[in-house]
Amino acid sequence: MKDFTELPAEKIIYRDNYFFIIKDAFPVNPGHLLIISNQLRIDYFDLTFEEKENLPHTIEKAKQIILDEYTPDGFNIGMNCGITAGQTVFHFHCHLIPRYKGDMENPRGGIRHVIPSKGSY
Repeated sequence: MKDFTELPAEKIIYRDNYFFIIKDAFPVNPGHLLIISNQLRIDYFDLTFEEKENLPHTIEKAKQIILDEYTPDGFNIGMNCGITAGQTVFHFHCHLIPRYKGDMENPRGGIRHVIPSKGSY
């Protein structure tokens, strides 16, 4: 997939002036959502000032959508910016991943585990 511009409307569970929310097609955990820019932007650094200002509001909305159906114990918020950072779809999207006690042996380090030897400190 090169971007999210051709998603069927029924996949979109929320939309505001700047972003829309969908369920992740390959969820890390139950409730994993993607927040995607309405306008085609490559990554976080390509968002406009107004989009960056409004992103926290949409993250909160996504959190509430998750809480309406699931009972997570925590969350990871993640954005991959660039090929080296793992980005594969070059249309801004922010992952909101609910975390559950026991979903991994030792969650300490959180997103630091993207480089396995750096997660434990």
